[in-house]
Amino acid sequence: MKPKHEPNRVGDMAEHYAITWLWDQGYEVFKNCGCTGAIDIVAIKNGEVTLIDVKTMHQKEPSRPKHFSTKGRTKEQKNKGVVFLGYHPKTRKLRFIRHIK
Repeated sequence: MKPKHEPNRVGDMAEHYAITWLWDQGYEVFKNCGCTGAIDIVAIKNGEVTLIDVKTMHQKEPSRPKHFSTKGRTKEQKNKGVVFLGYHPKTRKLRFIRHIK
């Protein structure tokens, strides 16, 4: 029987996988030291700054990140240009989520 992971632990894993994935993509990565806020990671590549919020993908609906289908980005995140980076806990794959303005 597989052990269940606490939601916070899954979120922590998602952020750590995101950091290494972004490194592999050629980004310099800076993590938010707090556990709250609109931004999890600041990533820089070729002088371009990307503000990222890492989201765990639904188990049943892997193409959509958790909460994305109902809330999407907050007003603050939209104003700051934050993008979601989706993490699938079973496959441990990541992808940027396209946003509707």
